[in-house]
Amino acid sequence: MDPIIRVIDLWKEYPTDGDKGTAALRGARLEVRSGEIIALLGKSGSGKTTLLNLLAGIDRPTKGRIEVEGRDLEAMGEKGRTQWRRLRLGFIFQFFNLLPTLTAFENVFLSLELAGRPDPQLAVQALRDVGLEGKDHRYPHELSGGEQQRVAIARAIVKQPLLILADEPTGNLDTQTGRQVLDLLVEQCRRASTTMIMASHAASTRRCCDRIVRIVDGAIVEEAPAVDFEP
Repeated sequence: MDPIIRVIDLWKEYPTDGDKGTAALRGARLEVRSGEIIALLGKSGSGKTTLLNLLAGIDRPTKGRIEVEGRDLEAMGEKGRTQWRRLRLGFIFQFFNLLPTLTAFENVFLSLELAGRPDPQLAVQALRDVGLEGKDHRYPHELSGGEQQRVAIARAIVKQPLLILADEPTGNLDTQTGRQVLDLLVEQCRRASTTMIMASHAASTRRCCDRIVRIVDGAIVEEAPAVDFEP
C-alpha cells in the first residue's frame, strides 16, 4: 500500500540578518501509512511544529516535496490546500485554539460548516464521543483545560478526516488529565482508522503509538517501532 503522506528532502529556512537563513528543517524524509499513529519526538525548537505546519499546508517549504494521497501539496495551490485542510485534515493545538465567543457545540459545528457538511447531529455525537454530553452549550471559559481539549478533539474528528496533526496536545494539561486526553484521542483515531502525527517532547507518548520519529535540530535522525524505542 502506498503511503498517504510522503515527505521528500524537506527544508524550511527563515531569513536572518546574515548571509544564510536559519534552517528549521534540514532534508527531512518521512513516509506515513494509512491508520498509523506516529509520535514525533524532539526538544522545543527542534522543528516539530514547523514540520506539522508544512504538512498542513499552513506554511510553505524552502525546498523539497510533500505528497498527500499521491498529490503534490505545493501544486494544489492556495485554494486547493485550503480545501484539503477543510475536508481531509484535523489539527489539535497545545492551547486548544477554540473560538471564545462560540459554545462547545458551535466550535465543533463550525468545522462541519467549513467542510460543507452542516449536520448538527454530527456535532452533538462528536461531543458525546469525547465525554462532553450536556456541556455543548458552555463557552470555553466555562470549561476546564481538559474539557477544552476534548472540544478540540471533537472539532478535529467530527468531519472524519484522513489525517490528524496534533501539536503537543497534552502540553498545557496536568499529568493525569493529559494521560486521559491522550488515551481518548488515540481511542478515537483507532476507532475511525484515522492517521495521526503527534508532536511531543515527552518520551512517554510512545506507549500509545505505532512508530516513533525523533527529530533533532530540524533533521529526522531516528525512526523505530514504539515497542523498540529507547528514550
